[in-house]
Amino acid sequence: MKALLLLCCFLEEAEDVGEEAPMRDRSHIEKTLMLNEDKPADDYSAVLQRLRKIYHSSIKPLEQSYKYNELRQHEITGPPVGLDDNDDDHDRGGGGGGGGGSGSGGGDNDFDDDEDDNFYGEITSKPMVLFLGPWSVGKSTMINYLLGLEDTRYQLYTGAEPTTSEFTVLMHGPKLKTIEGIVMAADSARSFSPLEKFGQNFLEKLIGIEVPHKLLERVTFVDTPGIIENRKQQERGYPFNDVCQWFIDRADLIFVVFDPTKLDVGLELETLFRQLKGRESQIRIILNKADNLATQMLMRVYGALFWSLAPLINVTEPPRVYVSSFWPQDYKPDTHRELFLKEEISLLEDLNQVIENRLENKIAFIRQHAIRVRIHALLVDRYLQTYKDKMTFFSDGELVFKDIVEDPDKFYIFKTILAKTNVSKFDLPNREAYKDFFGINPISNFKLLSQQCSYMGGCFLEKIERAITQELPSLLGSIGLGKNPGAPNCDKTGCGDTPKNRYKKH
Repeated sequence: MKALLLLCCFLEEAEDVGEEAPMRDRSHIEKTLMLNEDKPADDYSAVLQRLRKIYHSSIKPLEQSYKYNELRQHEITGPPVGLDDNDDDHDRGGGGGGGGGSGSGGGDNDFDDDEDDNFYGEITSKPMVLFLGPWSVGKSTMINYLLGLEDTRYQLYTGAEPTTSEFTVLMHGPKLKTIEGIVMAADSARSFSPLEKFGQNFLEKLIGIEVPHKLLERVTFVDTPGIIENRKQQERGYPFNDVCQWFIDRADLIFVVFDPTKLDVGLELETLFRQLKGRESQIRIILNKADNLATQMLMRVYGALFWSLAPLINVTEPPRVYVSSFWPQDYKPDTHRELFLKEEISLLEDLNQVIENRLENKIAFIRQHAIRVRIHALLVDRYLQTYKDKMTFFSDGELVFKDIVEDPDKFYIFKTILAKTNVSKFDLPNREAYKDFFGINPISNFKLLSQQCSYMGGCFLEKIERAITQELPSLLGSIGLGKNPGAPNCDKTGCGDTPKNRYKKH
């Protein structure tokens, strides 16, 4: 009897211990991300059509003629997600592979339709948020929390051990649906075919999940395998860092997540931060599970995180670190609840800002791409002009050009570009890149910029410069003013007014 009584007491205590912890209020998430607002989707079809026209007529000819795609580091291809559900008219945009790079010379503007679809898929895609960081720091739990997927059949699996071994793409769909990586790569409408270059082993580690969630109508989340420093990269069976680079190049916002127990920086994490260079404005560093620490210990951990990351982030201003605990359970007692909540809201505001500015970011990205294409064309033109100047009747063309490529400073290749054009020295590509570029593209395959003109089409260089200095800034400005770029400017034409004859007496 006594043993039975003890067993009953034990079961009662177990029930008390097993009681669920109080859940956190989610109203600030819905308010900050405006999930409860049923506002109509903005109609940007006119802007997208004009952006496509600018790219097709002003940027693509020079890009193809000088094979920029074989030099570039950041590709314009189909995005790893579909289009917004509201953009049904454009739901066919985006296949795999790079946009061009196989043609040379001439003024041919009849580009491949698939390449145009790839580009159009890129500019109409939803913003992508990429989650990176060590294993078991709460990346998957954070996604579950933001989407409210806890205790539902949609939730990502989480645990204390390394649980995420796949690259998981969460996107919007009418119903819950899981898509295997092999299928995603084969489906050109989803624009994942470029990922086939990483091998079948990787495609087995790629998975897509469609979830009927309002936030996913506006953004796509990508969960990644945790970084495990004691594991060699080749043991994964696929090039992990190369795959990360593919997603980094397409991400609008990058969350790098840490927790108080995993602050050390090893080779794999160091390599990852090297891949993030140049994208510091898109990085948000998160110190998760902060309510597990007392105040003094939290300050020490915060300082230790800065100390670990300082050599990896080469910027003047230190990165913003968001300190909170991103999971559905309430903050632990005797912790800085107000601080953690403000930090969380601040991070959500950053996410919402990326969503709201998605079109402006696309236009700015295309303009940046056009600047790189122009610089590349100017450099190839300069290499070609120097080659022609140094060639004589008795010269060995191969040796002459080898001398130019090996030591471009001897022939003032880059200095001439800086002196005669408005190119910034900080935008110039690496000199070494052109050794590889001309190794597979003979200089004789190219024409001078002065020869890239036609009577009807104009000059390639003039068109891309007009796009950079006038057309794209005008398109960006029209969005900021809330105007429809496809409509006439009523300030100048007086839309709806009868034109007045200033010579007629009234």
